[in-house]
Amino acid sequence: MKIYDISMEIHENMPVYNNLEEKKPKIEVKRDFETSNGYESKIEMDMHTGTHLDMPLHMIGGGKTLDYLDLYKVVTKCKVFDFTDVDSMITQKELESKKIEEGDFIILKTKNSFADDFDFEFIYLEKSGAKYLADKNIKGVGIDALGIERSQKDHATHNTILEKDIVIVEGLSLRDVKEGEYLFIGAPLKIKGVEAAPLRALLIEDYMG
Repeated sequence: MKIYDISMEIHENMPVYNNLEEKKPKIEVKRDFETSNGYESKIEMDMHTGTHLDMPLHMIGGGKTLDYLDLYKVVTKCKVFDFTDVDSMITQKELESKKIEEGDFIILKTKNSFADDFDFEFIYLEKSGAKYLADKNIKGVGIDALGIERSQKDHATHNTILEKDIVIVEGLSLRDVKEGEYLFIGAPLKIKGVEAAPLRALLIEDYMG
């Protein structure tokens, strides 16, 4: 068995969406051994910073919050597909070359995994690709970008997927992961009433199951 940690490391200078300063985490030491007999710190961060999961409320008024997440959707077998040859966006045409079946959790590996800084021209899932996946009735989709889409009117990709109650995971790190089947573990923090939450994402190779 081999475990791949496919999460982004959280720190104050980490890459964030559009390089927005307000999305960078702030970590503060509240107690240390000079002032106390223990060490404690606090973190302030955006729910959509780093590796995180989106729920329908992120884009849909009245949509489901994290309270309604089915954990079987994020602790599941998955298929990693290699799209590192794609230069701009993943469309239905690219997805049709892969074996995608109802109930799959799919993860999209792209050139994004090899960028150390935020790339404003990151590879994304275009709306025709999103519709293709929604029509396939998959359970979830993950991507190695801090957003699953960019420069699309009315957030077509997000809405197409979230309207079908399909889980979206963004901010994966897949540099060392090859195309294939794995066990995906991506349980987010248990936060009531929110539209998204950070998670520690793992892929397990050669698992028993």
